[in-house]
Amino acid sequence: MATKVNATRGVKSDDIIIAFMGPTGSGKSFFIDLLTGQSGQRAKKSLESATQGIEATRMPLPRHPERNIVLVDTPGFDDTERSDMEILSMVSDWLKKTYEKDVKLSGLIYLHCIKENRMAGTTYKNLRMFGELCGDMAMDQVVLVTTMWRKVAQNVGEAREKELKDVFWKPLTDRGSYVDRLLEATSKDAWRVVNALVKKRLEKEKEGKIVLLQEELVDKKIALNETHAGQALYTDLQRKLREQKEEMKSLIAHLGKSDDPRLKKQLQEEYDKLQRDFDQTFKEAETLKRSLFKRLFSFILRKKTTAKAIEVPPLNG
Repeated sequence: MATKVNATRGVKSDDIIIAFMGPTGSGKSFFIDLLTGQSGQRAKKSLESATQGIEATRMPLPRHPERNIVLVDTPGFDDTERSDMEILSMVSDWLKKTYEKDVKLSGLIYLHCIKENRMAGTTYKNLRMFGELCGDMAMDQVVLVTTMWRKVAQNVGEAREKELKDVFWKPLTDRGSYVDRLLEATSKDAWRVVNALVKKRLEKEKEGKIVLLQEELVDKKIALNETHAGQALYTDLQRKLREQKEEMKSLIAHLGKSDDPRLKKQLQEEYDKLQRDFDQTFKEAETLKRSLFKRLFSFILRKKTTAKAIEVPPLNG
């Protein structure tokens, strides 16, 4: 029987822990529902995130009932309820505390919805953060899984999968991860994907690996804003600030030209909302900002880690 447990205090070093990552809407909660046999328990039909935090579900491992598997659902870096800074803090806190308890991940499943007709915006950001957060040492414990194949024509899905393999996922597969598909929305197909990771874990009990962010935070005692994931997010926030500034300039220009009271009211409301978003983004960026000294001497100050961040090819090629 599947039961919810505390993602930090409720896990043990001998648990087989599989973490699910990926953008909102890629099917993380749905995948876990299939594994637990609790259809509709976690996943929502809307585009809103079904995952409110780091959520863990424990159940006996099929075929090995003496062992427990813990399925960990994480929110994406495009969550509808929380900012990217809050998500990074949440994920880093969970990874740090579990590693300090000598609890290591047995595998990571990164999900990508095959309905996405191109690698854009938030989907790219999630993949980029995944590479920076995990690092290369844990890649042989990663499965890159495409979902929702029933929603696209087979040839269209295969063409999109090929682009992922040849371009965006290549840095990950070159370091040991592999690609799979959740073709059927069934418990059997979901367990087929997971069992490959479980088999590795059972064969090599002592070889659970840590992700780069855990090594940085715990072993090297690097501050979150100095980690690869923290700096990747900072870069994204800086880009977002530039875009928001341009939008605000455009709205101000339209406000100055309009004589329509209704339109001016609507534009003002849009501007006020954008100003609030800008202020929030600026606040998050300041949290991750490094001092001038650290930026100038980062090559000297950075503590070398065993694992290396994985850089995903830029969208502009």
